[in-house]
Amino acid sequence: MKKVSFLLISALLTGLFVFSACTPQKKEIYIQLYSVRDDIKADYEGTIAKVAEMGYTGVEAASYGDGKFYGLSPEEFKKSIEDVGMEVLSSHTARPLADSIPATNWDEVWAWWDTAIKAHKEAGMKYIVTPWMKTPATLADLKAYCDYYNQIGEKCNAAGLRFGYHNHNFEFKEIEGELMYDYMLKNTDPSKVFFQMDVYWVGEGGKNPVDYFNEYPGRFELLHIKDELELGKSGKVDFESIYNNAETAAAKYMIVEVERYTGTPLDGVKESYDFLNDAPYVKAVYSK
Repeated sequence: MKKVSFLLISALLTGLFVFSACTPQKKEIYIQLYSVRDDIKADYEGTIAKVAEMGYTGVEAASYGDGKFYGLSPEEFKKSIEDVGMEVLSSHTARPLADSIPATNWDEVWAWWDTAIKAHKEAGMKYIVTPWMKTPATLADLKAYCDYYNQIGEKCNAAGLRFGYHNHNFEFKEIEGELMYDYMLKNTDPSKVFFQMDVYWVGEGGKNPVDYFNEYPGRFELLHIKDELELGKSGKVDFESIYNNAETAAAKYMIVEVERYTGTPLDGVKESYDFLNDAPYVKAVYSK
């Protein structure tokens, strides 16, 4: 009887090992909630649940204001995401400077950031990302923004958060003979400011994402994985090369953003998730 039991247990353990070895690990794929902005306005809870059902690991928020996310307190927002099995990763949040930068009321600016950082910390965020800025008129103005971002990054670091900047395509234009994006990379402190590269917009700016990974290794902690429509539809973005060089970029989290669709937004984000989940060059985890 003991021999039979031993053989049975051995067979069960062997089968479990084979099953585990053959079952692919779920991939870490995050979503920028701007991708389903209209659905969220119509039905926040239902939309969040549907995104989780698709398999997404976690979210990047796109609606912060006055200490709240999507009208919810930080704690309520965190709970709403975790209740459907996802995690809160990051948020897009911006506080532009005055058009005349020397006239900026810095007391107001830093009070705003103190509130924002506290809210993001309470919501369980790892990252705060500024998603946009006005194109500075002069190189001096751009330098002022770089100094500003360094200061925000220092405040975020003190709170246990990381601060980053998200590009579009206008950053690949010159200001007084300097390419704006390169100038920002060179004039921000890597310990305080990372860059959330939007791979689609880099291409639209006439540049290659992998070239930037190689020239500025370690600066691109988050990537926005985006295409003209759903991922893989346009043929404009070489996702395989981007993922194959993610280690050089020091990318830890890949975040899907879909801004335009061939069908419904929910269909588009599901199709984009499946595109990455099925791609053999996409690893299960990049954060470790």
